[in-house]
Amino acid sequence: MIKKLMLPATLALALAIAGVSAWAQMGPTGGGPGGGQMGHGPMSPDQKLQMMTSQLNLTTDQQAKIKPILESESQQMQALHQDSSLSREDRMSKMQQIRQGTNEQIKPILTSDQQQKFSEMMSHQGRGGPHGAPPPGQSTPPQQ
Repeated sequence: MIKKLMLPATLALALAIAGVSAWAQMGPTGGGPGGGQMGHGPMSPDQKLQMMTSQLNLTTDQQAKIKPILESESQQMQALHQDSSLSREDRMSKMQQIRQGTNEQIKPILTSDQQQKFSEMMSHQGRGGPHGAPPPGQSTPPQQ
C-alpha cells in the first residue's frame, strides 16, 4: 500500500519542482527570462542555478559543482522529451527518476542548513502542483 502511494507522491513532487522553479524565476522580475516558459518548457540550467543560489546562498564553489549536474539533467530531459517511443506514464516515471538523481547529487554539496532549506523547497513545491501532474491516486495503473 505504501509503495503504491509513494510513486504518485514522488512524481507529483518532482513535477512540482520544475513548475515552482519557473514560477520563482518569474516572481520579482514580473516575467523575466523564464516568464514565457511557465508550463511550456523547463528552466535552463543557468536559471535553475540562479534560483538555487538566491534561495540557498550558494558559494561560488558550490555553484561550480552544481552547474554540471543541472546541465546533465537538462540534457537527459531533452533526450527524454524527444523519445516518442515512451508512453506518457513511462516518460513521467523517467523524468521523476532523473530529477531524483539530480537532487541526490546536489544534496551532498550543500551544508546541513542548505540541505534542510533544499528539502523544504522540494516539499513546498509539491503543493498545488503544475498542470500536467496527475492528481493524487491517478498515476500509473497498479502493477499486478
